[in-house]
Amino acid sequence: MGVDLEQYAEPAAEARRSLVRVIVAEGGLTDPAWRAAFEEVPRHLFVPYYFVGRGGAYERLWCEDPDPVRRNQWLRGAYTDGPLATRVRDGELISSSSQPSLMAMMLEELELRDGHTVLEIGAGTGYNAALLAHRLGDELVTTVDVDPEITESARTHLAAAGYQPTVITGDGVRGCPQRAPFDRVIATCTLASVPFDWLPQCRPGARILAPLSTGLIALRVRDDSRGRTAEGHFLRTSAYFVPLRGGGLAQEGHTGGLPRRAVENDLFRFLLTLTAGSLDPHEALSLWERERRPQRDRFGVTVSGQHQWAWLDDPEGPYAWPLGRPSG
Repeated sequence: MGVDLEQYAEPAAEARRSLVRVIVAEGGLTDPAWRAAFEEVPRHLFVPYYFVGRGGAYERLWCEDPDPVRRNQWLRGAYTDGPLATRVRDGELISSSSQPSLMAMMLEELELRDGHTVLEIGAGTGYNAALLAHRLGDELVTTVDVDPEITESARTHLAAAGYQPTVITGDGVRGCPQRAPFDRVIATCTLASVPFDWLPQCRPGARILAPLSTGLIALRVRDDSRGRTAEGHFLRTSAYFVPLRGGGLAQEGHTGGLPRRAVENDLFRFLLTLTAGSLDPHEALSLWERERRPQRDRFGVTVSGQHQWAWLDDPEGPYAWPLGRPSG
């Protein structure tokens, strides 16, 4: 059976307008260029199928379901403001399409300007790359993913939507030196630490935005007396993404003996993951309580030479600890 997706053109256009209204009502998409991108890039073409959790398992919704009710359910789901599980292997989620409002916030936080070149780590469905290509043009956007099935699928989706950014199959930890230099780097997968290979591929003044621990770190790349460095604070928001494959992901330390009120607190778990392997969980709890449960935006990261560290309030202050070197 083959379903003509053109029949969904008008319902999808209205669904996009509705999604944009939701994001705008929450304070997002203040930049008209990004609002136009979200209104015009057809997300449903990037998620011809996705999975929803039911009873501890995943159930697939897809555009070619013989049941028209389920096809309409698929289309409505494609334009809800929520993440979509797009690839599951052996019961494990390995790729997803992120929540549109979070994508909008991250894209606006990139502080893009006309003519900027962008490297995206984690091609996913290709939807984020399409939004970038809509804003900048195909030739200025590069997206990388380690999984050839994901990159091939992303190319197909992008072509169906009329976009042709460069899609590379490769290890995102290594960046994409053949397409460098970049003005912006955005990751759509969670890192354990910042890959050192990214910095020499960035122009001075470049901005890096990436999920780290359960937050979003925004780094500015500079040349100074220490050489090429990157430094910046976390954004205040939480962020949960599929881990970067090939990069190694820091795990929370043993939480035995910690009070339940702390273990179940989102901000403490952020600190617990950020300090994994460097601080004992009980030390992390003492720091968290002594500093009155700090929000994410009080923390930051510095990358310099072959060293990187996270810190609270001041990169040269008393509260700092090393971040693990990414594998690969």
